[in-house]
Amino acid sequence: MMDGKTPIDVLLVEDDAGDELIAREAFEQNKIRNRLHVAHDGQEGLDFLYQRGEFADAPRPDLILLDLNLPKYDGRQLLEQIKNDSELGSIPVVVLTSSGLEEDILHSYSLHANAYITKPVNLDQFFKAIRQIDSFFVEVVRLPPH
Repeated sequence: MMDGKTPIDVLLVEDDAGDELIAREAFEQNKIRNRLHVAHDGQEGLDFLYQRGEFADAPRPDLILLDLNLPKYDGRQLLEQIKNDSELGSIPVVVLTSSGLEEDILHSYSLHANAYITKPVNLDQFFKAIRQIDSFFVEVVRLPPH
């Protein structure tokens, strides 16, 4: 069980280099001690989660930040795969995407996303969103044990 003081492993599945950089900066600026791992497309996300190839030694993430619009293996497919897997399904998944479409929101929740956040375009708001995700999932809720 996470106690809010022990750093957790966060997997960011994000294909946009700029958004990855902003997320990394948000972790640094907010002094978030959690370990941020990045998969650059849906296939890398699967490889990380199933510890395949270059991710053979990857830790099991405690939290996943997932973009929906990914190459190779779409974020919606990845979310469905995670939530239907008996080993991975308990990992909280926060959809963090540029899409504000109602159909994407409804579909993500129907696939059991734990939260849906439309990426803020303002840098300060993006940092604030990352800080709030961290605060909620690390300090407020109790994450499942591995």
